[in-house]
Amino acid sequence: MAWVYKHDSALRLPYQDNLSALIHEPTFKQAAGEAVFSKARVINALGNRAVHGHRAVPVEDAVVAVRELFHVTYWLARNLRARHSASARAHLRRERPPQTASVPQHTAEQLQTMELGLRDRDEKLAALLADKSALDVQLQRLRAEVAEAKRAASAQADTHDYSETQTREYFIDLMLKEAGWALDQVRDREYEVAGMPNKPGKGFVDYVLWGDDGRPLGLVEAKRTRRDPREGQQQAKLYADCLEKQFGQRPLIYYSNGYDHWLWDDVNYPPRQIQGFHKKAELELQIQRRTSRKPLGTAPVNSEIVERFYQTRSIRRVAETF
Repeated sequence: MAWVYKHDSALRLPYQDNLSALIHEPTFKQAAGEAVFSKARVINALGNRAVHGHRAVPVEDAVVAVRELFHVTYWLARNLRARHSASARAHLRRERPPQTASVPQHTAEQLQTMELGLRDRDEKLAALLADKSALDVQLQRLRAEVAEAKRAASAQADTHDYSETQTREYFIDLMLKEAGWALDQVRDREYEVAGMPNKPGKGFVDYVLWGDDGRPLGLVEAKRTRRDPREGQQQAKLYADCLEKQFGQRPLIYYSNGYDHWLWDDVNYPPRQIQGFHKKAELELQIQRRTSRKPLGTAPVNSEIVERFYQTRSIRRVAETF
């Protein structure tokens, strides 16, 4: 499937063949849908952490990676495998892999024979790639096979449970951890607050991001996958009211459904869509600016640099606009 995307002659773009580039290729996201696309992103992010991180891979991360890979490969087998059948899909059962595996021993003659065979295949592949007409024919055939497989799959309802809720919850955790939030304290999740307008007067904040002084820097309201995260805006604001009353500092407000993320500093700025969460130092700086920033329109103009009246006037107008 990735090969078909990479060689799409209709787009004529210089594709990269790394996993991240292939996952974010627009036609893959369109074909896979938001749920499968997000699972692929989780797998890619966990793989990057495992390869480039300096800590051992936690068991729970390994389990999540295998779980999400199962769902992605199930989707691939169901939608993009020509002439797929129930017996073929049955091989995707989640079974525990064997603890050990025997490695076959080969003699030097066998290895030499294998090397010659691989070399012959490489030469044939090079010849195939050099022949553009053959490549185009093969590309058209693969496109036709993919289209036929998709038509066959769409004729039957997909009843597989892709565990979107689990992915959404873990994806928010993963993005917060990538921003440096450990989430290793009880108070980090489901933090109870008082003063809500409901009958018991209590509520539970999905995530609270704490500063070193013990005061909240931010909060995250997580909505269900299929709901617009902006539906949680008012509820998140009420949580911020409760936290501000309790700690004397108003946190920045995030609301997310695991796929779309919004940030709202309701003291100064309207909500805006974002791609990820901020680090602790970044949130501290944004809160510090609430009191330290000064109006740009009244800032003095350095007369040693600007000497003419019309220059001063232009700078003043620009500053007032900002």
